[in-house]
Amino acid sequence: MGRGEATVSEPDHDVVIVGAGFAGLYQLHHLRQLGLRVTLIEAGTGLGGIWYWNCYPGARVDSHVPLYEYSDEAIWRDWYWDERFPDWQALRRYFDHVDSVWGLRDDIRFQTRVSGGTWHEDERCWELRTDGGDVLRTRFVVLCTGFAAKAYVPDFPGLDTFAGEWSHTAHWPQGGVDLTGRNVAVVGTGASGVQVIQEAARVAEHVTVFQRTPILALAMQQRRLTREGQDEAKAHYPEIFERRTQTNSGFAYPERGVNTFDVSEAERLETYERLWQEGGFAFWAGGYSDLLIDEAANRTAYDFWRSKVHERVHDPAVAEILAPTEPPHPFGVKRPSLEQWYFDAFNQDNVDLVDLRATPIEAITTTGVRTTDGEHPCDLLVMATGFDAVTGGLVSIDLRGSDGESLRDHWAGGVRTHLGLASHGFPNLVYLYGPQSPSGFCNGPTCAEVQGDWVVELMTHLRDTGTTRIEPTADAEEEWRAMVHGIAEMTLFPRADSWYMGANIPGKPREMLNWPGGLQLYLASCRDAAAAGYRGFELSASA
Repeated sequence: MGRGEATVSEPDHDVVIVGAGFAGLYQLHHLRQLGLRVTLIEAGTGLGGIWYWNCYPGARVDSHVPLYEYSDEAIWRDWYWDERFPDWQALRRYFDHVDSVWGLRDDIRFQTRVSGGTWHEDERCWELRTDGGDVLRTRFVVLCTGFAAKAYVPDFPGLDTFAGEWSHTAHWPQGGVDLTGRNVAVVGTGASGVQVIQEAARVAEHVTVFQRTPILALAMQQRRLTREGQDEAKAHYPEIFERRTQTNSGFAYPERGVNTFDVSEAERLETYERLWQEGGFAFWAGGYSDLLIDEAANRTAYDFWRSKVHERVHDPAVAEILAPTEPPHPFGVKRPSLEQWYFDAFNQDNVDLVDLRATPIEAITTTGVRTTDGEHPCDLLVMATGFDAVTGGLVSIDLRGSDGESLRDHWAGGVRTHLGLASHGFPNLVYLYGPQSPSGFCNGPTCAEVQGDWVVELMTHLRDTGTTRIEPTADAEEEWRAMVHGIAEMTLFPRADSWYMGANIPGKPREMLNWPGGLQLYLASCRDAAAAGYRGFELSASA
């Protein structure tokens, strides 16, 4: 790559990207424009990353358009959505449209997984292995596996004896599963659980919902979109896309800069109602500045949310399980899901709610789920049990760095990164939307572009300077880790056993896995490091 010395043999690729979601496709498009030899590896048969795998009933995005799309006018100019929050089929069509504009497929290897990789110091390149037995030699690796790449299925006794059908939502059969007339059991009430439950309640003979922790779901306020309305709105798209890069959440919600108790109760309730009616993440990301810092302020948001649930659920006992008087955790410190008719479903005779805090699951039987209060029969078991988030997808690839250590071992005692982008001991390897970056706290396409631009600028610098090796220092890792943990301790996030904290996976270190300081401070840190000659990294030309 660039002006390398003759003593360093030339690898087959300049960059290999892993993952064909928003971040991976953005990297492929822009790195090719630098004249680099780039190949993208994708396990699925189509584009979209998580939107290839998310095909369970009701799967749809929880960020509204146009925030949830690329900012490239060549793509959005002739693209139209049917709904404010598109479903998985619409997202697949969107990525096909992206490909029709950017022309990506010729440089993508589908149905291929990277199983491992080894850094070769003498050649300054990575040797990546695929599940098909192929080997790719590349100067740089850019991992874009996303924060939800590794599904988590609890070790329930007897699961292998279940005689019906079962699937984790992330591994849903591509051909689909008809819920009509089925006796469905759904374990888990996170985003995918909420979406499956909503759909199943409409067509299934019976739905049993197994809830461990109440989901503090927000009203989606879905609506249909017209071509005429979108044509009118597109005049403002450049401003919207610019504004989303200037917020701390990657959305375009105005950031109020006002604390909860700076206003009267009447004004506060009026604001909460307005944000609720706006829908989506407005109530979470567009409210008062101290929501995630001050417990008393947070409680006012929770109480408002609880009142909305109790208005809709007819049975007070069921409503109390779904929205208890005492919060299960502060509002917003676990990612809120969006719902349309989730809470209304519990008014139906064919939907039962099982509180796993009171009656835990003992085992899966051949015919259903057995809890401490008896067996709940089903013929379709849906595991909506989440992910080994943020780090799981990365450490599932057996990557061995300069000293032979795997990334899994490097993070065994806690995550260590510099800028949430790279790790000491793993030269020429970066990851996007990964640990200690804004990741789960940031709108995905926004992060794919602003974090992605930094990586593209880095690759440009390395090419232009003939640099063939870059690696973070151990000191830079420790400094960044200390910043992440220090900021997190000033918030309410550690108060919940969330995937943000790695607390949903047995044996995983409990720590903040995402950058909690907001997108603007993160970007400033990245830009300052670059301006100082990539401070915290060691760069060298060919030996």
